[in-house]
Amino acid sequence: MRLVALGLMSGTSLDGVDAALIETDGEEIFRRFGGLTLPYAPELRAALRALLERVSMGGGWADDPALEALTLRHVEAVQTLRGRYPDLAVDVVGFHGQTLLHAPERRITVQAGDALLLSRATGLPVVHDFRADDVAAGGQGAPLAPLYHAALLRGHPGPVGVLNLGGVANVTLIGSAGAVHACDTGPGNALLDDWVMRRTGRPYDENGALAAAGVVRDDLVERLLSDPFFALPPPKSLDRLTFARALDAVAGLSAADGAATLAAFTVEAVARTVLPERPRCWFICGGGRRNATLMGGLRARLGVAVEPVEALGWDGDSLEAECFGFLAVRSLRGLPLSLPGTTGVSSPSTGGRLSCAGLVPPRWVR
Repeated sequence: MRLVALGLMSGTSLDGVDAALIETDGEEIFRRFGGLTLPYAPELRAALRALLERVSMGGGWADDPALEALTLRHVEAVQTLRGRYPDLAVDVVGFHGQTLLHAPERRITVQAGDALLLSRATGLPVVHDFRADDVAAGGQGAPLAPLYHAALLRGHPGPVGVLNLGGVANVTLIGSAGAVHACDTGPGNALLDDWVMRRTGRPYDENGALAAAGVVRDDLVERLLSDPFFALPPPKSLDRLTFARALDAVAGLSAADGAATLAAFTVEAVARTVLPERPRCWFICGGGRRNATLMGGLRARLGVAVEPVEALGWDGDSLEAECFGFLAVRSLRGLPLSLPGTTGVSSPSTGGRLSCAGLVPPRWVR
C-alpha cells in the first residue's frame, strides 16, 4: 500500500529540524515531494548542547524543558510543510527525535522528543524510537539511512558510496552485487562546528573558508586517528561527543590551523575506513557537502569522483528526513530497518513505536 509519509530529522549538528514528504510502500519510493528546514533558535541550540553534555556525564534528561521546545519546533515543521501541500493527505509521521546519547556497547541509545505531544498537536500517527530494537539486539543502532539509500540507488551500478557529513560522518556502500554495508567513519561537522563556535562565535565554518586559510598539523591528525575506534572493523557507530577531546588536542593552534587540522581528521577518517569494496564514486549528503575544504580533501584522498547527492537528482537537505518517512512505513509493515551489514545486528531487525495520542489507529497499521 502506498502511503504519504512526513519524515523529521534533527541531527547531531544541532542546527534545526528537517522535514520532508514522500510517497512510498516502504520498498519503493514513488514520489519525493519536497522539504524544508526550520533552524533552531540560538537559545534552543545552546540548551540542547548543554543537555547533551549533561547526559554524557550521567545526568537526567526526561523533564528538561528544552525537550518540549524541541518537540514544538517539530510540530511547527510538520504544520508548515503540510501548509505547502494543502491537498496532500499525510498518513504517518516518522519522528527521529534528538539523539542525546548513543552508546551501543552499553545497549543504550536515547532519541528525545515527545511523540505523543507531536501526534496530539498534528492529529497524525507518529512512528518514533527507531534505533532501540536494533541496539537491544546487539546492533550498533546506526546508521539507519542505508536501506533508503539502497532503495534510491536501485538499478544504479555499484560499488558506490553515499557519505553523510552530518555531525557524525557515516557511509553506505552499495556493492557491485547489490549488498548493503554501512558504518560511521568518524567525526563529520561536529568538531569543526564546536571549534569555530569556540574560537569565532560563529556556528560553523562557512564554505570551509577558515579551514582553507589554515595549515594542517599532520602529527595531530595521526594522534587523533590512533583512537581505538579506528581499529574496529565495520559496522561501528559513534556518539556526537565521542571525539570531543579532539578540541583539546588542537587547543594551542590558531583558529585557522585548528579548523584545517580538524577538517583533515574528518577526511582522513573517511579515507581509511575499510569497506568490502572500493567505491568507484562517492555521493555526499549532509551539511558538509557545502564545505569546499572537506569536499576538496575527499576528492584528493579518495581518488575517484566525489559529488554532492544533487548530482543524482536528490535533495541533500531533505534526504535524512525522507529516510525517516520511509522507515516509518517500513516499521508499520514490519519490514527490517537494519541489516547485519549495516549495524552488525545478528539478523535483519525491524523497530519503531507507534504513537496515536488517542486517535483510532489507521486501518493500514499491522
